[in-house]
Amino acid sequence: MASPSFALDISGLSKSFGRPVVNALDLKVGAGEFYALLGPNGAGKTTILRMVAGLLQPDAGTISVYGIDTRHAPVAAKQIIAWVSDEPMVYDRLTPFEYLEFVAGLWQIDAAEAEARSRELLDWLGLAPHARERCGGFSKGMLQKVALAGALVHDPRLIVLDEPLTGLDAGSARQVKDVLRQKVAEGVTVIMTTHILEVAERMAERIGVLAGGRLVAEGTLNELRTRIGRGNTTLEEIFLDLIAEASEAA
Repeated sequence: MASPSFALDISGLSKSFGRPVVNALDLKVGAGEFYALLGPNGAGKTTILRMVAGLLQPDAGTISVYGIDTRHAPVAAKQIIAWVSDEPMVYDRLTPFEYLEFVAGLWQIDAAEAEARSRELLDWLGLAPHARERCGGFSKGMLQKVALAGALVHDPRLIVLDEPLTGLDAGSARQVKDVLRQKVAEGVTVIMTTHILEVAERMAERIGVLAGGRLVAEGTLNELRTRIGRGNTTLEEIFLDLIAEASEAA
């Protein structure tokens, strides 16, 4: 069993869909860390996160979440994981408050506690004025915030987000980022994919760069700058250099 000092410990992870998508990946994310996983389209980011969340089974390798093997104890692992996809999946006919109560019921959370958590999350994400409106009339940004609230209602220790800011306006994006920062401050671990490199540059403590299903570089922003030999450059420039380097080596 992997050390529980790691929120996420991936070893030899592989997945193919006719061709290799994730290729013998090793990845460790520390407890309480904000980790950004970057890569071009087709690099395997979403596939990795879906395997971490238990939505896909790997062809090979192991995934451990706070020391829990996700293959051998999938329910125990899911109880401490939150999964938020880039396409929010919320029941249109429910209000945000009803949706959170429903999700809390699935996790068998006490009704009084579920109500308190739901109200706190709705307020935190600026959804309180819309708590009794049906989700069917919401914009994608509002639905994304409802989905995030639903993912957090069971108080997870690892939050896994796939492009969580896609389609959000500036105000909604700031609310989501503030919630994530607060969760990390409380000791929760966040691993996120994003194509918005400025977000990764500002929020992530460590950054991993994927190409061809492999981790080609990893570290803090300053460590990645050292890796390419350019001491004062943006994450965008680092990313493009690393991807070009990986393409030449392939």
